[in-house]
Amino acid sequence: MTPSEKIDALIAGLDDWRGPMMTRVRDTINGADPEIVEDWKWMGSPTWYRDGLIAVGDPHKAKIKITFAQGAKLDDPKGLFNGKDTGATRRSIDIFEGDTLDEAGLADLVRTAIAFNLTALKKNVGKTKSVKS
Repeated sequence: MTPSEKIDALIAGLDDWRGPMMTRVRDTINGADPEIVEDWKWMGSPTWYRDGLIAVGDPHKAKIKITFAQGAKLDDPKGLFNGKDTGATRRSIDIFEGDTLDEAGLADLVRTAIAFNLTALKKNVGKTKSVKS
């Protein structure tokens, strides 16, 4: 199976609110830039790349967690990052049942992450590479 087919299967197996929400998250991320590449990593996590890792999406029992690889370095004017990560690198968005997804804000955050990858990460070419499926 391709990474996209694995993500399709993951979403199809979510028989509650997480399935439709994960579809909306995925569509929003993929729609933010035509060069985004989906992948499947770390024993079952959808990931999205463009010139470096953008985000990882994980459906948990009571939430969907979207973790941005370089989130701590990104501007978040809409305050979407609400996860408990406080380190120097990652930031996440936790989506719970009944939450409203700010699709425009998420798409803007994805584009900000891509801009970061294209500038800051490109300076460290040997440390980060683009993934193609």
